[in-house]
Amino acid sequence: MKSLWVMAAALGAALSLPAQAQDKVKLVDVIELSGAGAAAGTNWKNGADMAAADINAKGGILGKPVEIVHYDTQTNPGNTRAAVQRGIDEGAYAILGPIFSGPIGASMQISQRAEVAQIVGGEGAGFTKQGNPYIFRTSLSQTAAMPKIAKYLKDTVKAGSIAVVWVNNDFGKGGRDAILPELEKAGIKVAVDVSTEQGQADFTADAIKVKNANADAVFVYLNEEESARFLRAAKQQGIAKPMIGETTLLGAKVLELAGDAANGAKGHVGLSTDAPIPALQEFGKRYREKYGFASDHNGIKGYMAVFMVKWATERQKKLDKKGLADTLRGATIKASEEPGVLMDTVIEQNGDLDRESFLAEVVNGKQVINTTLPRIKP
Repeated sequence: MKSLWVMAAALGAALSLPAQAQDKVKLVDVIELSGAGAAAGTNWKNGADMAAADINAKGGILGKPVEIVHYDTQTNPGNTRAAVQRGIDEGAYAILGPIFSGPIGASMQISQRAEVAQIVGGEGAGFTKQGNPYIFRTSLSQTAAMPKIAKYLKDTVKAGSIAVVWVNNDFGKGGRDAILPELEKAGIKVAVDVSTEQGQADFTADAIKVKNANADAVFVYLNEEESARFLRAAKQQGIAKPMIGETTLLGAKVLELAGDAANGAKGHVGLSTDAPIPALQEFGKRYREKYGFASDHNGIKGYMAVFMVKWATERQKKLDKKGLADTLRGATIKASEEPGVLMDTVIEQNGDLDRESFLAEVVNGKQVINTTLPRIKP
């Protein structure tokens, strides 16, 4: 008799689990909180937490509170795979993160098999070319950014030759592979091609190679902390040529660590709290007030990721994991309809994004936006 009662109780508990799971919108954030990606991951986490707080203050998603659980990947692909699997096993409605391209590539098949949307912060070109219908970006891809940079180098910088400095990981290789053909199309010669290592501390030898190449400009494609170290080394070597890069050359962490060595650095920026968009500026103000330091592009992306989930869920009018991905693919999210996305965003069928971006320069230790660039597809 007792065993029957235990079985009945267990059955009742099992039947009640789906209802309990629907009482909240559980998002599992698999993010770099230590290791080489700690600065980027901390910004992302803070942005995601801000978004959840903002949404919950207004009643949640379909009346249900958002709960975010954060798991530190330590910027390690193996840890990332384990964390994504844990999130899936715990019933995550969606997976947020990671940011670094290698861990994304190592983990995205897990969410794909589970038919759960994974909204990531990476810019590497490769992972949206694999036909995975459950992977979505929060940033422009390298494929979208590099033609804009090559055009800037040709038309504005008037560079005939370039020194290319890149980090030897999936992110860096993807950027190098994306910029080289664009430079060739623009008729710009690569004077020297310098590979560096993730976490590298000393860039003196690399700066000397760049100086000896005597190129018209330097294209820098490194992680944030390494970008700062290279800029300092370049200044010590007296390199006065234009330093051109992407978001990771002009981020808040780079400006903090590089000091006046960052002044004059220029490049393409996908997202910035200094952009001439009131919603981005207001987000930056609130972020600084809450956390005591400026948000980089990753903080914005973490915030947007949660609001992408909100928009798609409210559009389908129910909590449906597979439907969430179906709704995001091919979507156009207007900031006028969902202010939390901060700027109009088009999601391509493969998970890539198309939206406005910016050209920026570091002036007196601050990022200054010079030009707003239109979407690739009008």
